[in-house]
Amino acid sequence: MRPYTAADTLRIAKRYNNPKRSYLLVNPLQAKHIPVSPTAALEMMSALGGQVAARYPEARLVIGFAETATAVGAAVAAQLGEDCVYLHTTREPLDGDWILFQEEHSHAVEHQLSAEHLEEWIDRSPAVVFVDDEFSTGRTLINMVRQLRARYPRLAERQLAAASLLSRVSPENLRLLAEAGIACECLVRLEEQDYEGMVASISVEEAQPPAPGPLPEIRTLRTAAPLPDPRRGVTMGAYRACCGAAADELLSALREELPRQGSLLVLGTEECMYPALAVGAAAERMGLAARVRCHAATRSPIGVCRDPGYPIRNGVRLPSFYGGDRKTYLYDLEACDAALIVTDAPKAADSAALPQLAAALGRMGCRRVFLCGI
Repeated sequence: MRPYTAADTLRIAKRYNNPKRSYLLVNPLQAKHIPVSPTAALEMMSALGGQVAARYPEARLVIGFAETATAVGAAVAAQLGEDCVYLHTTREPLDGDWILFQEEHSHAVEHQLSAEHLEEWIDRSPAVVFVDDEFSTGRTLINMVRQLRARYPRLAERQLAAASLLSRVSPENLRLLAEAGIACECLVRLEEQDYEGMVASISVEEAQPPAPGPLPEIRTLRTAAPLPDPRRGVTMGAYRACCGAAADELLSALREELPRQGSLLVLGTEECMYPALAVGAAAERMGLAARVRCHAATRSPIGVCRDPGYPIRNGVRLPSFYGGDRKTYLYDLEACDAALIVTDAPKAADSAALPQLAAALGRMGCRRVFLCGI
């Protein structure tokens, strides 16, 4: 496993109009806010998974946090074995039995965890791993674990681990986590810095809707069978196989239309990140484009600034592919010849987001957009 450092995994951005926390730690290898090779992103996430598997080989339940850690959690679960259950929180309004949590510093504070089979999965797993892209204080996790223990007393008998790509949890908060029965694993431990001060003088703007421009050709296709939904829990072996089959199906249908000598962009939609990475990595492995990059739309309103060294140089504001009136964003768009939008949004083809995103891509030189429903 290659060693990862803060230089590899950390950029500092400024949140747009968020009085709770003015800064955002941006990981350029995570395939969320910044486009990156999907293979490189999965390698980094799998490195964390390997570290967790070495420490907690008996863990058979992994819980990821939406929206930025949905793919990270899946990659960690994949390293723990085919029978490991993966479940991630969601901010989507879905039916069923859900446990509501609060993430106080976030732009969208409420998220929920499916309770439909959670007691059974806790009973089967000697250790439970909670995965996020970054832990700062651990307070949200401590509150979540207290809430879960109140509902599922058996959780008190389980080993608990908090796993993250980045961690800047202080010694005092590490002690509080330990007192709550939660051990910590991270790929990169960050030194304590004044992040608020680092962004205080940066002047940023909110990303705006894309300006009108030439629309690329838009084609919609859908896999024969929908993927199982990790919002409700999946067995990781089956989920990986389904993601791989979906990637093969989509790429086989598009093989003659992809830019073998050009650049391909693969975009996930909000919480739908792991399937986009699977499609992108397969395209990269099969040589279907000279350059493949992957990232995802997000709810995070990050400030845009063109200053040298600032990580978020451009952005567009879009409606959500999942409907409703919420804003979503896509940052650091680059020129590409074709784009695949990989989504589990049930009505994505009818969303106002599709023509607006296509317009933004068209302005970057993209000639073909494929909406891939999974």
